[in-house]
Amino acid sequence: MTDALKRLSDEGVAIWLDDLSRKRITSGNLAELIDSSHVVGVTTNPSIFQKAISEGDGYDQQLADLAVRKVTVEEALRMITTADVRDAADILHPVFEATGGQDGRVSIEVDPRLAHNTAATIAEAKQLAWLVDRPNALIKIPATQAGLPAITETIGRGISVNVTLIFSLDRYKAVMDAYLTGLEKAKTAGLDLSKIYSVASFFVSRVDTEIDKRLEKIGTAEAKALKGKAALANARLAYQAYEEVFGSDRWAPLASAGANKQRPLWASTGVKDPAYPDTLYVTELVAPNTVNTMPEATLDATADHGQITGDTITGTYEQARADLDALGELGISYDDVVQVLEDEGVAKFEQSWKDLLASTETELKRLAPKEA
Repeated sequence: MTDALKRLSDEGVAIWLDDLSRKRITSGNLAELIDSSHVVGVTTNPSIFQKAISEGDGYDQQLADLAVRKVTVEEALRMITTADVRDAADILHPVFEATGGQDGRVSIEVDPRLAHNTAATIAEAKQLAWLVDRPNALIKIPATQAGLPAITETIGRGISVNVTLIFSLDRYKAVMDAYLTGLEKAKTAGLDLSKIYSVASFFVSRVDTEIDKRLEKIGTAEAKALKGKAALANARLAYQAYEEVFGSDRWAPLASAGANKQRPLWASTGVKDPAYPDTLYVTELVAPNTVNTMPEATLDATADHGQITGDTITGTYEQARADLDALGELGISYDDVVQVLEDEGVAKFEQSWKDLLASTETELKRLAPKEA
């Protein structure tokens, strides 16, 4: 069952699980996936935690203890989520050690309501790093305009970062610039660059969802022929940009000082359109020094019938550019698409966070001791 996953790993793609829950930790499921399915990392987001806390009774004891203490809902939520991330980080610590710190990572996101507030994002990132207190944690910061200087400042303080919600090539280049600037600050401050890690989460499937909708509306044969091509083209050109930046003269002195490349991470890799192969955003995005974070259904599908044929990115850049250019010729604005996706992404995570706060408040009330 796991031969395809092993081949994927052998090609230089780190397999991370895009999910976490208390049950997954306590049942031994996460440890099993590490042992049997080549999983070497975990990503979380507000939607994942909202689903985990609202289902089952795995959090009842901790919630009851927090209710007795009469903590605020926001404090309760952070205690719960950081506990899960801390426990998952401990389970993954042997992987962290075995890979020299590159993998064995667990991500936790800053409050998405802070996405457009640089100073608050920096403060939250510092607080989360302190709360989780594990060397293999990654703090997720969204790649909004306000997020870019927060990335630089957080990296400059020696805190490892997962940059999330990247949709556009220009924004991705700005993210890499923010990372390098952060490393330069860290170097000036005398920090050990070899201890600082980062990934840049480039979202995939949502690009096809938005663009395919617009192609369908155009309705011509030419438009329909481009369906399902934009997301892969966008991601492949992102990898080209990665190769350029981390082969540049600016990167060389940082590499000599022990710095780690910021790996591209393919996020949102679950296929939304059933007309496409369910492993599309795995098998067609294989290249060295990348990460693919998968929902469990995509992980299982890849294990079951994924065809790993080697590097499917290098050498595709000319065709990828042609595919994106063809969209522009049809009147589809790339800049508009990526802005819509960023706005929607932030809004969705904000709503998930609000839902999470509401369900946590309900549970605290349910489990609070009855007044005499």
